[in-house]
Amino acid sequence: MSESGDNWIVEYLNVSLPATENFHGTTITTGICKVQVDGPLRLNKHGFEGDGVADLKHHGGEDKAVCVYSLKHYPYWESALGIKLPSAAFGENLSVTLITEEEVCIGDVFSLGTARLQVSQPRQPCKTLAARYGRNDLLKMVVDTGFTGFYFRVLQEGLAAPGQKLLLEDRSHPDISVAYANHVFHHDRKNKAALEKILAVSALSASWQVSFRELIDKPV
Repeated sequence: MSESGDNWIVEYLNVSLPATENFHGTTITTGICKVQVDGPLRLNKHGFEGDGVADLKHHGGEDKAVCVYSLKHYPYWESALGIKLPSAAFGENLSVTLITEEEVCIGDVFSLGTARLQVSQPRQPCKTLAARYGRNDLLKMVVDTGFTGFYFRVLQEGLAAPGQKLLLEDRSHPDISVAYANHVFHHDRKNKAALEKILAVSALSASWQVSFRELIDKPV
């Protein structure tokens, strides 16, 4: 795992309000089709101005204020899906260079512009993402690759813009990467020691705390 450096840059800043979309014959109200903006934009506790979600049960909220995805994964998906991906292909607010799930940890604190952000959980792929590309197997592909992206909560509101660096300010749990949390949650769910280790990270989102506690309490 590398430390934050000059190449951890927000290449694109993407927002959208929910709209009715037709994906391969399926009509869905969603905010997944985000568009690039020049910024800067105001970032508050619930996300960027001009951004929103339709499915409030599974998306949005303070723990999932900002969705991040690595541009490093785009070539893989273009090959696997056989298409040229659109911008913000995974519905992310921040399309970032190089930084991946293996290189960020739950609880990491970053500055971006005048805002301060904290990694709260991996992003969980949803049915809307599968519908967008007409691939029922896409959720499994995302989970199997570990190319999920992740979420930030906003510790300090501020202004952020594309082209700015994500600067790592604090790393309290260097052994709990987003990739590790993904692996345990999706592929090693009976490993109660690992579940307890991740659950001990207070920065873990409330929803993932509930999920991990349920897995720990589940009879073997």
